[in-house]
Amino acid sequence: MYRLDNTVRPYAWGSPTAIPHLLGVEPNGEPQAEMWMGAHPGAPSRTDRGTLLDVIEADPRAELGTAAVTRFGPRLPFLLKVLAAGAPLSLQVHPDLAQARAGYEDEERRGVPVDAPHRNYKDANHKPELICALTEFDGLCGFRAPTRAADLLDGLGVDSLKPYADLLRARPAEAALREVLTAILTADPDEMTRTVTAAAAACDRLGGDHAPYAGIAHHHPGDPGVIAAMLLNHIRLQPGEALFLGAGVPHAYLSGLGVEIMANSDNVLRCGLTPKHVDVPELLRIVRFEPGDPRVLRPEAGPDGEEIFETPIDEFRLSRYVLPAGTAPHDLTLATPQILLCTAGTVRAGDHDLTPGHSTFVPAGEKAEVSGPGTVFRATVVA
Repeated sequence: MYRLDNTVRPYAWGSPTAIPHLLGVEPNGEPQAEMWMGAHPGAPSRTDRGTLLDVIEADPRAELGTAAVTRFGPRLPFLLKVLAAGAPLSLQVHPDLAQARAGYEDEERRGVPVDAPHRNYKDANHKPELICALTEFDGLCGFRAPTRAADLLDGLGVDSLKPYADLLRARPAEAALREVLTAILTADPDEMTRTVTAAAAACDRLGGDHAPYAGIAHHHPGDPGVIAAMLLNHIRLQPGEALFLGAGVPHAYLSGLGVEIMANSDNVLRCGLTPKHVDVPELLRIVRFEPGDPRVLRPEAGPDGEEIFETPIDEFRLSRYVLPAGTAPHDLTLATPQILLCTAGTVRAGDHDLTPGHSTFVPAGEKAEVSGPGTVFRATVVA
């Protein structure tokens, strides 16, 4: 079992206080957006034997187990994060596995440098993800019903939004959403800036259901993503609630602290709320224009106290134990690799005492007992 020393990424949208508060350290005044736990080459966790990436590459079967290596290859197939949003992230979607492989092969064949700003596919993997709230957590997820989106736009009283609202009511749902998103992202930039400015002022004045978009516009003035965001469901997770985000589902995190887990990929197609490259044709090919309400995951504890956040993919499995004081240790031994992350109290994991924000990697098959009082998240795979 290896105690992990993890990198915090200082992206501009990060909260300057949430991750330091979790870790019990003083803020340094800089945004602290994501703490990465795993073996991603971009920021692998460090152990007393070197980086976790190096440890796994030295003996994949010993660290990951035969079943995981056979199923996913000689690499840790997930990345675990603590994510702290102090400002809205970009509006984005992720490809499915077939789309990622095809897109990656195409850009490789065309010689697009992997670090080029206009490159869409950094690898050949998909990127399903799950976020579990540690505090109240606001986000956007999936398309709302077109008529509800039309009502939201009409309520602003901005004349230039009326054609979008009319389209949303006149066409079948998926066709309407596709046509309106396309129109928003391809509109004349100067005209769209004026529309966003007027819409933002109306959102600020009206409040209520419009209030989240006033905040988004404050951080991204004039960005067409502000209008695109109004096509999506606004959701507020309470602590312990989670949201699974599959391929093609447009989403953005707005504010809050959470535990995030994803397949080990960096493939992102952006829709807006970002200065980065937006490839509209490729985006429209990947987005799933299916309206519906987001499904909030609220797990219940099983016989041994494990609360599992069920997802339809196997590259990761996230669960949580709330460990009371004075109870016998829980045996968490598995034939697959694990990362254990403490988020409250003090959790004894093997020979390590984990306090909030601290974590440990458990190789496949290694004895893993935990006791509280505290809360620990367990990340592993289904193999």
